[in-house]
Amino acid sequence: MSASDSSPLPAGPIFLITHEFYPVRGGIATFTEEIAKATADLGYTIEVWAQSAPPQHEKSWPFRLRRLPLKGSHDLWCQFRLAWQLVRARRQLRHAIVYLPEPGPMMTMMLLQFFNAFRPRRLVLTFHGSEILKFSESGLRRWLAGRLIRHATRVSTLTNYTQELLLASFPEAADKIFLTPGALRTDFAVLPPRPARRQRDTIVVLTVGRLHPRKGQLLTLRALQALAPEVRRRLEYWIVGREGKSSYASALRDEAQAADFPVKFLGNLPDEELAEIYEHSDIFAMTSVQHGHSVEGFGLVYLEAAAHGLPVVAHAVGGVGEAVQDGVTGILVPPHRPAQLAAAFERLIHDEDLRHRMGHAGRAWAGRNCWRESAAALFGTGTPNPDS
Repeated sequence: MSASDSSPLPAGPIFLITHEFYPVRGGIATFTEEIAKATADLGYTIEVWAQSAPPQHEKSWPFRLRRLPLKGSHDLWCQFRLAWQLVRARRQLRHAIVYLPEPGPMMTMMLLQFFNAFRPRRLVLTFHGSEILKFSESGLRRWLAGRLIRHATRVSTLTNYTQELLLASFPEAADKIFLTPGALRTDFAVLPPRPARRQRDTIVVLTVGRLHPRKGQLLTLRALQALAPEVRRRLEYWIVGREGKSSYASALRDEAQAADFPVKFLGNLPDEELAEIYEHSDIFAMTSVQHGHSVEGFGLVYLEAAAHGLPVVAHAVGGVGEAVQDGVTGILVPPHRPAQLAAAFERLIHDEDLRHRMGHAGRAWAGRNCWRESAAALFGTGTPNPDS
């Protein structure tokens, strides 16, 4: 479903305001960065306002970047500091296009929307999934989010799943909603296809994602532990991702120590090192589940794994089915079905030709979306700002 009016927004600068931008990593941060680059490539004047970052992490961008004096969390103090920055810049923002691509700035704007002197004339929003559940859990927050959506000029989601989720809670978005699918990073290295046969017995299963219950590393580990001993002797499980402060990482490490096959925790690797890890792996697994109000709205990492020629094992939750083609680029399993999950791994471990076919299909599948098309859906492809 898409909005009926896809004409370009009026000419003017675009201010993208975010709490999740480089050097922060993850799907939302990648989406924000790539949409900003694509919008600049379309010819619009775009300025990104992002959370603070150490100077050594800065790099050049095809747009202006302004670092705000805030850490980019969702706590009240951070929201207050962002609100103060936006109020101070109200004359600059009032007649511009203000784009909020994630929930942090949306929560601030929910409060500022009551002040007519500040409210931007053109507001664009992007929803990813989990924030919809959070915004709709209480009557007050639902009312605030619904009012913000009514004030928006355009609203986008990355998947049909997220679009349906949004419309179920906020039907006021129906006449202004667009799909803006995620795609591979523009700096993603295009590598030659991996060989059909790799001349080694070890099978490496890889997960890339922060260590969190929603990402399902523990479920993957348990499914691998349920395989027959002769299968487990061929296995290694590699886990890439930051650990955070929860007890989940400790529980995962405890179970990994009890496993009778190697489990490697590789930490939060930079992209250039991660590419090599993908190339030395055989199966990609991220068995996400809904955890509280957190849901996998899409999963750009599935596209990256597919682009590296890896077959994918995942749970059929949220928008994952729009990132993984069941039976073509990977195997989708209903959540909380450990026997079926173990069977999916066993099938791929024993069938090298199937791994190769799914990996080959995944390479083509991963490149089907384009960031420029998603940016054009948000802002149009008409005459950009004459000053750009």
